[in-house]
Amino acid sequence: MRRPLARLLGRETPPAARGREPARTAADGAADVLRPVVVVTRGAGRLAAAARRRWSATPKERRGPTAFLAGACLLLVYLMPYGPLAAAVALLAAAVWAGRDRGEKDPAEEADAAARRQERLAALYEALVPYFSSRDDPHPLYAHEGDIEQVFGDAEFDGDDRLTALRLRYPPYFRDGEPESRARIEQLLYAKCGRGREYLFDWHEDDNRLDLAVLDPLPTDIGAQPYVTAHGESVLGFTDAEGVRRTLPVRTEDGDRDEPPVLWRTGPRSTEPHLLALGQPGTGTTTLLRSLALQALPHGEVLVVDGGCAGEFALLAGRPGVLGVESTVAGALALLRWAAEETERRLQRPVAAGGDAADGGRAAGPRPLWVVVDRPAALSHLAAAAGQEDPQGLLEVPLRHGRRANVTVVVADQFDCAASLGPAVRDHTRARVVLGPASAAQVASVLGAPPHTTPVYEVPPGRGYVRLGQGEVHRLQVPATPDPHHRETPEALRRAVLELLPDPPADGSAAGTAAAQAGG
Repeated sequence: MRRPLARLLGRETPPAARGREPARTAADGAADVLRPVVVVTRGAGRLAAAARRRWSATPKERRGPTAFLAGACLLLVYLMPYGPLAAAVALLAAAVWAGRDRGEKDPAEEADAAARRQERLAALYEALVPYFSSRDDPHPLYAHEGDIEQVFGDAEFDGDDRLTALRLRYPPYFRDGEPESRARIEQLLYAKCGRGREYLFDWHEDDNRLDLAVLDPLPTDIGAQPYVTAHGESVLGFTDAEGVRRTLPVRTEDGDRDEPPVLWRTGPRSTEPHLLALGQPGTGTTTLLRSLALQALPHGEVLVVDGGCAGEFALLAGRPGVLGVESTVAGALALLRWAAEETERRLQRPVAAGGDAADGGRAAGPRPLWVVVDRPAALSHLAAAAGQEDPQGLLEVPLRHGRRANVTVVVADQFDCAASLGPAVRDHTRARVVLGPASAAQVASVLGAPPHTTPVYEVPPGRGYVRLGQGEVHRLQVPATPDPHHRETPEALRRAVLELLPDPPADGSAAGTAAAQAGG
């Protein structure tokens, strides 16, 4: 005969707990049953309180006429057919409406939320004490179990009681002019205020103040389209409204709106005539090159060297204005050799006396030439293995003299190949872009300055940072410009990219490529 298993010690429910369970169940059931009564009672109380406040606010000399008018209305309702019933129904409906749940927080819940937020600020304060305190300070701003109200101000929280904005004071002896000191404070605030969000740190050295704010994500619903820009301007992407002084109208699936762009000016008057973009695979560097090539075609000529050999620029082959698209070492060497010779030919041409042409204020001379090179380090490796000339060496002439010759060079590669880039590419590309997840040190090594925000490691394609010359570092979101020939490209984006392409020649011949080969 099988004996029943003995009950484990310590697992038996106490008698008091067993007695509370039925009581709690009965209370919950009663609350559900009596909920309409609770709503009506609460609404009647609110109506009575409102009537009392209205009566108290009525001047004494008007209370008599007001009472007489109310009594006359009640008498009229009583004498009307079904008047009392209609009045009772109306009063009941008003009580239900006034007693509805308005989403107001319970005072106890508000007190708990305030306590949690105060605990968060206290924990943040204690974490900052080792960095903002000194033994020689007779009146320290930061001390263990000190007063947080004298250093924290304008604190804002979201629905999860996480900080979204904060202003803090720090002592004058803190070395806020040293990037290492700033980086330690920013990293601490990033860890204590919540990871996974992007924070903006605004240091005010003159006031010994630091403002922290959580930035909203940049829009990712902007696709390829014709932009309203001046001649010589190209849209690299879109950024925060506080960083630029201009907006552009853009089309999205949700309608038209204005967005702040990052504009890159090229040509003879540009101070940053060439661009370098670096990122991890799949972060959007090729998308950026494709977007710039499509923007350059209406007013210039483009030649493309695809070192990735993935056919990402096949959509440009044979189009008017495209001088060639090559992915082999031999083809790349031919195109780049022709680009170097074309740059020298343009330098030998005399400059027009008029300075600017009358046609829209455009600079007199040949059309702008864009040299787009994707992954040159891979081509250099293949050329070295075959014993051929380094393709990056042919970029030296367009990079050195392209500004005067109206030649723009755009180069993109991956982070792990950055050391293989030639000296000419590193020295003459003053416009820099970093896309994809990257640490602050990586961003600073490419752009020459650290970002003012905390980089996050989960970002959409095309998201990164940009710096033009010695300007400020801006956040950047490259407009979606996918390969329309890829099977996973959405139909709307595919049509948007194809609409930007010039129509191919009627005979289907690649006139631009033939002209390039003849010129070489």
